Amino acid sequence: MRIINTAELTPAITKTLSADTVHHIYNGLDVTVTLEICNELLSQLDNTTRNTYEFSKSLQGPILEMSMRGIKVDQRRKAEVLAKYKAQIKIISEQLNEIIKEGIGLDLNWRSPAQLKKLFYEVLGLPEVKKRNANGVWAATVDRDALEHLDQYMMAEPLCIRLLMLRDLAKKIEFLETKIDPDNRMRCNFNIAGTNTGRLASSASDFGTGRNMQNVDREERAIFIADEGMKFANLDLEQADARNVGAICWNNFVSERGDAFAGSYLSACESGDLHTTTCKLAWPSLAWTGDAKADKGVAEAIAYRQDSYRQLAKKLGHGTNYYGTPRTMAKHTKVPTKQIETFQAAYFKGYPCIQEWHKWVKAELKESSQLTTLFGRRRTFFGRSYEDTTLREAIAYSPQSMTADQIDTGLIRLFKANRVHLLLQVHDSILIQFPEEQEDEILPWAMEQLKVHIPLAKGRDFHVPVDAKVGFNWGEYNEKINPDGLIKWKGSDNRKRTVTTKLSIKGLL
Repeated sequence: MRIINTAELTPAITKTLSADTVHHIYNGLDVTVTLEICNELLSQLDNTTRNTYEFSKSLQGPILEMSMRGIKVDQRRKAEVLAKYKAQIKIISEQLNEIIKEGIGLDLNWRSPAQLKKLFYEVLGLPEVKKRNANGVWAATVDRDALEHLDQYMMAEPLCIRLLMLRDLAKKIEFLETKIDPDNRMRCNFNIAGTNTGRLASSASDFGTGRNMQNVDREERAIFIADEGMKFANLDLEQADARNVGAICWNNFVSERGDAFAGSYLSACESGDLHTTTCKLAWPSLAWTGDAKADKGVAEAIAYRQDSYRQLAKKLGHGTNYYGTPRTMAKHTKVPTKQIETFQAAYFKGYPCIQEWHKWVKAELKESSQLTTLFGRRRTFFGRSYEDTTLREAIAYSPQSMTADQIDTGLIRLFKANRVHLLLQVHDSILIQFPEEQEDEILPWAMEQLKVHIPLAKGRDFHVPVDAKVGFNWGEYNEKINPDGLIKWKGSDNRKRTVTTKLSIKGLL
């Protein structure tokens, strides 16, 4: 083989070489330069970043297993769901076309953004909703946020409702029509370095099949089934982000501010029902009894539109933790701004450590632009420290990153033990399958692997509890519609697999 001095290589020289030689040069440089870069980067690691690097490398094994194994698809059920969705699209699109043609006198393709912009902003004369486009220019849009804003106008409401439904259905159909592999399995790739928080990202497989499997709608999950003789378990970290917020507050403030101040939120998380506890703070005038079960029933009463007090406490509490303003949260939750302001005042009074944590993050950004989680994962923020966008990103970073490291620690433990099949990691949960006759032995053990204990200040032990659901497909259990679906594991599950390919899904969607 010819020896090439790549230090003297120029584009002009490569034009004189054969295609094979050019390919050999490219492959050689790809290997050697990558090694040079790797060695240079390794020399820059300190104790903190080296630990993160080694942890990321240890994920390669379980991720390769999940990517190679994939998950089996029930083709009969998939076909039924697709047929149902397509029938719904036909009905709704016909309704939309009739409204537009009869009411306005136009023929319109609902899939065309240009035609929708003309309909809403020229024909109906509604105020333009604008957003920065790919070129950074503010331009009129008819995306989801725009349609949700435009539906406040009486003439646009019936159009927006149907357009949103059609887009949702089209997205579901696109997923169900994703190309799968010849062995009837859907696979995806997981990217260890895909996010700034340490969360895994997923995409289509190397063979162009499959797609992001971490964002599958619950309605489509029932098409994925366990292999013959196997059973699914979905292992989930309960309220991981919220509990991590509590742990951060405890560690930061307990020495200076005391147990009651620093532990107000963590103790609520560990009470067993965070959202009902929050309801009591935000709505003290409700008929609370002091009995946990009865009080949960009180919290389930409808508070606003279709949301119960408990649901509102969950939504608004999560948004408030992550520095959501009343105005922004009102836009996403459809709860009046004034009501959110009242909620947040009570929330910060009941959990004073939350607001103090926000101030602490702001000070850290100003001083060093860096944050390090309780798992030792450090991140530098390059945005302007005084801007709310940077602050919100920094506030969300530590709890979300901790959740990622907690679930991935469990993933590595399960992989090393080699007792179950790893199928999917979905941010704060792991889907596995195991021989169904081993359920009573496997489940308690597997749940224990996900409990990552962290010693906090003043000797307080912290871990996020693990919940498990078991079944023969990935959908939620329903006695009539999906008897093979996932059901909460309470020590045993004596169900036997039904003939899923003959199940009817009528009423499921």
